[in-house]
Amino acid sequence: METTRLEAFSDGVFAIAITLLVISLLDIHTRLAHHWPEYAAFAFSFLTIGVMWVNHHHLMNQFAQADRVFLFLNLMLLMGIVFIPFPTALIGEHIRDGGARGAAIAYGCTGIYLSIFFSALWHYGRTHVLRPDADPKVVSGITRSYVFGMPLYLTGTLIAFGTPVGSAIFYGAIAVFYAVSNTFFGKELVAV
Repeated sequence: METTRLEAFSDGVFAIAITLLVISLLDIHTRLAHHWPEYAAFAFSFLTIGVMWVNHHHLMNQFAQADRVFLFLNLMLLMGIVFIPFPTALIGEHIRDGGARGAAIAYGCTGIYLSIFFSALWHYGRTHVLRPDADPKVVSGITRSYVFGMPLYLTGTLIAFGTPVGSAIFYGAIAVFYAVSNTFFGKELVAV
């Protein structure tokens, strides 16, 4: 199977995940200024899911086809992506109270899950369904960028035990890292 159908399905799931973010904003009834953390969480979720969508697109460009295992790995990845709005909303809701630690830990665990399945999808794909004409520099760069995912999210989760706000800031830095990682680890022009 070519990856076009997989990409269309994945794009649909990304769209649903981003739509779910708006639903969490519907519960805000009182003073808007008081709810700035929820708005910040919305923006952060949207940008994080957007970065993942761009990186997913970048990955899909490297594959010639998709087999059954690849499809299931992608499905598991998409499940984590759809879940992102939940722990992010928890951080937005609890960043100023006693629930901040649990919220930051939940976000970190979600990041660990996502890093496992982004890596699994990539490593399986590059060994089983890689395009024959894939640029070796891009392949090597993507491979190197995934080395950092789990350790970074694990670090952020551990930081949450001491300072949930520091952990949330660290998660933001991870998102920035993955937004620009192609610049450091291998370049490819992104066709839109």
